[in-house]
Amino acid sequence: MVRVPKLTPADAVAAVRNPLAFIADRWTPDPRTVRRAALAALVMSVVIVVTGGAVRLTGSGLGCPTWPECTDGSLTPTTALSYHSAIEFTNRMLTYVLCAAVGWAIIAARSQKPYRRSLTRLGWAQFWLVMSNAILGGVVVLVGLNPYTVAAHFLLATALITVAALMWQRTREGDGEPRPLVGKAVQQLVWALVTVSLLLIAVGTVVTGAGPHPGDSGEVERIHVSWAGVAELHAVLAWIVVSLTFALWFFLRGINAPQGPRDRTRDLFLILLGQGVIGYVQYFTHLPTVLVGFHMFGSCLVWIGVLRVLLSLRERADVPAADLPAQSYDAVSASMAAPK
Repeated sequence: MVRVPKLTPADAVAAVRNPLAFIADRWTPDPRTVRRAALAALVMSVVIVVTGGAVRLTGSGLGCPTWPECTDGSLTPTTALSYHSAIEFTNRMLTYVLCAAVGWAIIAARSQKPYRRSLTRLGWAQFWLVMSNAILGGVVVLVGLNPYTVAAHFLLATALITVAALMWQRTREGDGEPRPLVGKAVQQLVWALVTVSLLLIAVGTVVTGAGPHPGDSGEVERIHVSWAGVAELHAVLAWIVVSLTFALWFFLRGINAPQGPRDRTRDLFLILLGQGVIGYVQYFTHLPTVLVGFHMFGSCLVWIGVLRVLLSLRERADVPAADLPAQSYDAVSASMAAPK
């Protein structure tokens, strides 16, 4: 058994003043623990998007008609409400699970030795994105599922996935200066892929805002554009992303690029093929709910795949001990945790 140190009154004061430093002084996580914590935050950021899509697709967006309460005077659904309330309330409760996953990632990153400020900052960036999107989610409810606020809600969730994926990647590499593994031409091609992928996601929110799934069974404002026209634009952008990915894979093989970028590009290409099949099937079958849900999940995987391709273009080695700050981590933590 691991002996639990006895806490003194000074320890209690230190824990209250700076709990993260207090934990970091007494715990050093294994690097695998830090990676798993970052991965858990990434997985939950995808789960919250998918469950949010389920809320919309089941018409449960206003199942809890107010915020932060579910109904006036009650934080939870009442027996008078329908199953839509349970679905919407469950999605709200999953926000707390997401917060727990992000909090675990922050604690693990803060406790790692040597201390990596970049990882901790990425964890806190996720926390503030979660808080911002929770508030925006409340605004979405209060304005009756206005499609523009719904689109902003999804885009902010995409930003959360971006930071979570970046943190997960950074847990598997050092803090040295990034060293490119490919030339400028490949980097420019990948940035073009990233740009078009962002456009694809943005246009996808317009397709949703103009499409037949408003998010609630009542009257909900829609984006007044031709749904078919925007869906076709979305498909064109998807084909551009597929074409850029295939061209990138072909080019990387031709120049005998490192295995990492080639594998990540291959993975993205396979994800895009699956997403394309789902997209066309749902279009020609008039958007069945289940397929739309899978398409939303696929959009998260596509974006993560694009980010992995981008991040695979460089490597970062560990910073040599001689290059670390002169003041040791333990000394810094102790000064932060000590009562003032």
